[in-house]
Amino acid sequence: MKKHLLFLSATLLSAAIILGGCGTSGQEDKTQTVKQTLKVGVTAGPHAEILDEVKKIAAKDGLQVETIEFNDYIQPNVALYQGELDLNSMQHRPYLDNIVKDRNYDLVEVAKSVNFPMAAYSQKFKKDEKITDGATIGIPNDPTNGGRALLLLAAQKLITLKEGIGVRATLADVTENPHNFQFKELDAAIIPRSLSDLDVAVINTNYAIATGMNPVNDSIFIESAESPFVNILVTKSTLKDDPRIQTFIKAYQSEATAKFIAEHFKGSVTPGWVTN
Repeated sequence: MKKHLLFLSATLLSAAIILGGCGTSGQEDKTQTVKQTLKVGVTAGPHAEILDEVKKIAAKDGLQVETIEFNDYIQPNVALYQGELDLNSMQHRPYLDNIVKDRNYDLVEVAKSVNFPMAAYSQKFKKDEKITDGATIGIPNDPTNGGRALLLLAAQKLITLKEGIGVRATLADVTENPHNFQFKELDAAIIPRSLSDLDVAVINTNYAIATGMNPVNDSIFIESAESPFVNILVTKSTLKDDPRIQTFIKAYQSEATAKFIAEHFKGSVTPGWVTN
């Protein structure tokens, strides 16, 4: 009888160990899966389209990329700071610097992504045609993109800005407006839809492309190739060395991604990590 009891106890103990081992293995596998998932925030349009391609490449290296799409520039950084994202792809360095300074967000650049030249569009004026005095010009209402738009207008000698003001320029920094242009500050995402109500609209390329406009072919003037506004990949400083981030960067800056960008956007978007 005692032998039977001892045998039964040993059997139950062995089963418990086996089941316990299975449970631990399952938990480890689940943890492993979570570690290999990266939540990336993007704005609608080209950033989202590029990410669709990067996801395929990253998947070959065992990284599952989950896309969270936004319709403005503010929320992707808020969500990243609050831990709802692991990384975002939607901004250039001056914009990030402004956010970090104004909101004290612990966000850092980890890699270059793409170039989106800002351009001006019009349904009333053609390329190289003089813009009439008193025309209404729409520009983005966020600090750095608004400043970028003013720099573009200044480069066309339509206005003059305070010397050395750079990307932080605001309408208060316009020192000369000889054509008496009227400026309308609007959310960057809605400017393309407001084009018919404006004489000229300065639009970020990702929003222009999303509405069917190509900055190379459809704009009346465009930023020069020397523009410093290269877009970047951004994460929290605590994640910058995370292997998932490094795997994502490798996929993003791959030859396959560069080829997709060249073929899909036909020069209106270029790889920001490629130097000539």
